[in-house]
Amino acid sequence: MAQNIRLPLLAPPPEPSSSSLDVAEEDMLQVGDLARETGKTVRAIHLYEELALLKPVARSKGRYRLYTRDSLVRIRWIGKLQDMGFSLTDIQSIVRDWEQGGSAMGSMRKMREVYAKKLEETRAHLNRLQQLEQEIVASIEYLDTCDVCEPERLISFCKACDRHSCETHVPELVAGFRATS
Repeated sequence: MAQNIRLPLLAPPPEPSSSSLDVAEEDMLQVGDLARETGKTVRAIHLYEELALLKPVARSKGRYRLYTRDSLVRIRWIGKLQDMGFSLTDIQSIVRDWEQGGSAMGSMRKMREVYAKKLEETRAHLNRLQQLEQEIVASIEYLDTCDVCEPERLISFCKACDRHSCETHVPELVAGFRATS
């Protein structure tokens, strides 16, 4: 009679040890190498390790932490998440949720939701920045006419400037400093 063996759908990866590594020690990177290649500081990389965002795979004979090249990808990923506005605490939560996700499909769905929300926020922020850019351009164009003003003219006359037509819209970035409190 054949015996059925049930395998788990998701098993945690085995803890690496220096004896079980497929990568030779000379192919691994020390923290200084990671810092140099990613543009991060050694302290930042140690902080990532303290926060369990990055794990060395082994120690050298001199007891230095050793990392695989995958660590470069992980550090750049952390940097991109920070560029997106995530704090290290947020990234810790993302990593924890990912590692405890259970199924691949569920974890991927959750990450997609996180990225989709961040994309929506980024697009809204870009829209605000584009509006601000237009306001700045309009303000510069408006203020360009001030170059032809008489040097002895007092600033108090700027509130009723005759260099601009009545129909000219005064950008808020200009109107704001001209307004009284």
